Amino acid sequence: MIIEKLNIFGTDNIGIYLFTNDKYTIVPKNIDNNTINKIQEVLKTEIIQATIAKSFLIGIFVAGNNNVILLPKNTEDDEIKKIKEIAKDVRVEILDIKPTALGNIILTNSYGTLVYPEVTSVEFKKIREAVGIDNIEKGTIANIITVGSVGVVTDKAGLIHIDSTEDEIQKLSNLFKVKIDAGTVNFGSAFIHSGLVANRNGVLVGASTTGPEILRIQRAFSD
Repeated sequence: MIIEKLNIFGTDNIGIYLFTNDKYTIVPKNIDNNTINKIQEVLKTEIIQATIAKSFLIGIFVAGNNNVILLPKNTEDDEIKKIKEIAKDVRVEILDIKPTALGNIILTNSYGTLVYPEVTSVEFKKIREAVGIDNIEKGTIANIITVGSVGVVTDKAGLIHIDSTEDEIQKLSNLFKVKIDAGTVNFGSAFIHSGLVANRNGVLVGASTTGPEILRIQRAFSD
């Protein structure tokens, strides 16, 4: 398992700018080539340079797993076309719900999905249909409702908010059907998604992530 530190646009909050699964990584379209090469070297995916709703905050707006990429309803038509043209091995779904920060409210892998608890029953149904997984629940992580902001889950493993209880860790491990651990990134931040991007092939962390944090992340995502 490769773990590398990364800065994007001079910030350690790399997760707000990137979305990845095991096949594709969506990055801001004005990102420099050296950064793209490093992302590709670690995650071993095809790169899609794009914007979402004319924004570079890809990780905030996009959620998904190895089967589907979920885009918010305010995604521009040309942005949708660009992603669909390249991401041919997965479904690309436009999620017509009121919240648009899908990366913050949905935490999913190919086996399970956790959604923040304030979605309506109609919105919950739309999310379930879009991800195509029956194993889906509403919930919180460490009493935080924006579950996508405090966790990263792949089809191999996951890392969530450091204050998560043992019961929460076990429950989420059962939901996502992978091992789950708790930790921090970027020198103590419990908002895992902001400082960690991962798939089966590798892990990128914000540049201020400490040695002990990296050891814990490595243990969480190692075979």
